[in-house]
Amino acid sequence: SMLTRSLCIRNSKRLLTCLPHYQPIPSSPNSSSYLIRASTTANVRKIMTMLENKKTLSQVGGGVPLDQNGSATSSPASKRAKTTCATNTESNTNPLLSDWSSQPFHIPPFADIKAEHFQPAFEVSMKEHMDELQAIVDNADEPTFDNVLLPYDRAGHLLGRVSHVFGTLSSSMNTDEIKKLDKEMSPILSRHTSSAYHLPGLFDKIKAVYDQREDAALNLTDEQKRLVKVVYDNFTRKGANFSEEQKKEYAELLAELSSLHVAFGQNVLVDEETFEMVLKLEDMVGCPDSFIAAAKTAAQERNKADDEYVLTLSRTFVEPFLTYADRRDLRESLFKSWTQRGQLHPDRNNVKIAVDILKLRQKQAEFFGCKNYAEWQLKDRMANTVEKVSNLLNDVWPRAKEAANKERVQMEEFIRRNSSNSTDGDAGLDGGIQPWDWRYYAQKANSDVDVTAELKPYLSREAVFQMATDVSSKLYNLKYVERPDIVSWHPDVVTYEVRDATTDELVAIFMKDDYTRQYKSSGAWMSEVRSQNGNLPAGMDAIEGIPIVTNNNNIAKADPSLLSFDEGTTLFHELGHGHHGMLSKTTYATLASTNVATDFVELQSQLLENWLEQPVVLKQAKHYQTGEALPEELLQKYKATLKLNAGFDTVEYLSCAIFDIELHQIEDYSDFDLLEFEKKELERIGMPQGIVLRHRPPSFQHLFASSHYSAGYYSYLWSDVLAADAFGAFTESGDIFSKEVADKARKYIYSSGNTVAPDELFRRFRGRDPDVQFMLKRKGLVD
Repeated sequence: SMLTRSLCIRNSKRLLTCLPHYQPIPSSPNSSSYLIRASTTANVRKIMTMLENKKTLSQVGGGVPLDQNGSATSSPASKRAKTTCATNTESNTNPLLSDWSSQPFHIPPFADIKAEHFQPAFEVSMKEHMDELQAIVDNADEPTFDNVLLPYDRAGHLLGRVSHVFGTLSSSMNTDEIKKLDKEMSPILSRHTSSAYHLPGLFDKIKAVYDQREDAALNLTDEQKRLVKVVYDNFTRKGANFSEEQKKEYAELLAELSSLHVAFGQNVLVDEETFEMVLKLEDMVGCPDSFIAAAKTAAQERNKADDEYVLTLSRTFVEPFLTYADRRDLRESLFKSWTQRGQLHPDRNNVKIAVDILKLRQKQAEFFGCKNYAEWQLKDRMANTVEKVSNLLNDVWPRAKEAANKERVQMEEFIRRNSSNSTDGDAGLDGGIQPWDWRYYAQKANSDVDVTAELKPYLSREAVFQMATDVSSKLYNLKYVERPDIVSWHPDVVTYEVRDATTDELVAIFMKDDYTRQYKSSGAWMSEVRSQNGNLPAGMDAIEGIPIVTNNNNIAKADPSLLSFDEGTTLFHELGHGHHGMLSKTTYATLASTNVATDFVELQSQLLENWLEQPVVLKQAKHYQTGEALPEELLQKYKATLKLNAGFDTVEYLSCAIFDIELHQIEDYSDFDLLEFEKKELERIGMPQGIVLRHRPPSFQHLFASSHYSAGYYSYLWSDVLAADAFGAFTESGDIFSKEVADKARKYIYSSGNTVAPDELFRRFRGRDPDVQFMLKRKGLVD
């Protein structure tokens, strides 16, 4: 469910906010802008000079068939075309600037890319980007869509390419060298974005087209009008209407915010990387064999003694241990370390960083005449106002709280009945159920109906992915062809061609990185190494418009890796995001893929989750040892548990959303105590005993590692309303694989990107506005 996703989209285009036409996920209005810094190195100056003399290639048309290596095969011209960036020595030795046409599907040459390649590549690509924008300004013709918006949408291709790769590595292979580079480059890239948005004369040209966009004489399509509006709105939200002095001040504010975001996220990652709880086998009494095997694998990877096991602060270890381990003292110790990430070491004080971020965000809101950051942030969201967000949260919160309190009473009654047989070392639980007890006793109290352990042997990582791709095939006619020859950023990554099952046309490249490991961020996310693009620069191979989409999970590595049902749901969730990238079919890059409102972007992922709960899908699950199909009796037992612990799940998430929206309505953060605010806010809303925020402030990366979900964590619930209603269209048809409904979902939910306003896209799909009752029923919060 959406309640258990952890930073489910961390799009590797985070740094692409340095391009005005990209609105990545997570992106932020303040995470990457900048003025170009003149390099002091003769080498970089030389590269830039040479780049200015690069040759232009002949254009290749789109829609050509591709061979198994991703090369265009339809014409000699397409075969001749190469994607080159420069013709100098640096471009030949720096793989980020070199020709990638020899790579299958022009996938980046990850094996050749080193940390030291990025800074010169960023310097070159930033220079090229600004030259492209300046060419728009210097055009003496009257501003039109074709001489302003068309080249604007194309600008920054090389910078986007470098940024995509860096974003991928900084999430999935964030070594010390990459961390250092991220800190150094973040404010530089931030200033570059400000420089691009504030380039003298550029906004004037865009505004000229915007002011006449409805003129029938221009004959603009609806998609072109949408592009004009989106670009114009992006510029105004970046301060294009500011005075020159305000622009400078605002650029510095954004650069400082960008540095703080990076520092916050890296502090959490370091805490997760450096922490380990070393246990003996007897410490894990109650834990499933598959979990113990994963802890043994983690110990072997860290060269521990033969009789030792290791738990990290990956959620894949934390939640199962809190659910099954009999040792209450160890559960408490692990839980406290988990909830104190970002403040485990005095040198990594994320509380201070978060407050500094909040102060800057308030200044940011004031730049635009808004009384608080939440008001400003919501202006370009589907919800639009704080009032609408609060109404939704306040509607669901009392129902969720009531359900959670009933669950706690049930557990307390179980403890009273079984206190004489307690195995966790604290019979009776003086002081009541604590946060490190809830999952444990929820499982114990429902052990007669809880089938988690029984299901796991049928939910191997491979089996769940097979079910997910089968659903993908039945709904959207996609087939996944593994390419073991393709080299990526880590040996764990598996790459697939995604093709239309009927025509064999290449739809996308899909790269799946499932396992938890050192230097990899926690949680699960979708990202893009390359986005869908129907507006390629002149002379570019058509393959460059085919998306390269990644799914990233943090599954404990074992042989085999058996998933909980929630982990299986996460896998479906991320493939739903993957569909959003793979099935994108827009003309303009600015409007493609996940470049949509934050409170719309989770619809695509949460919609796909529904299929894993369907008996017709689960029946495909096979026992990892015997190959036996999932028994009907176990399937029926599972169906009876779908709403088990729904109150806890909803409260744990919803309290974070309330905390977020209230936090960002504060208008003065002078002498602000973030942890005291957390305490008082939970008291105000009547947080049920034994539950804390799913993401406590020092590790709340949605809010403080970027600004994308700040004043926007409600988006999961908002999107869940949309997703539950959208799935209702399938169930109402009588066939969850209805081709008619699936075709509409593909057209309006997955392929349209930001070509149409999200509320209108939903109405086109469903024929009406969304109904919250579908979501409430799905969660068991109404009868």
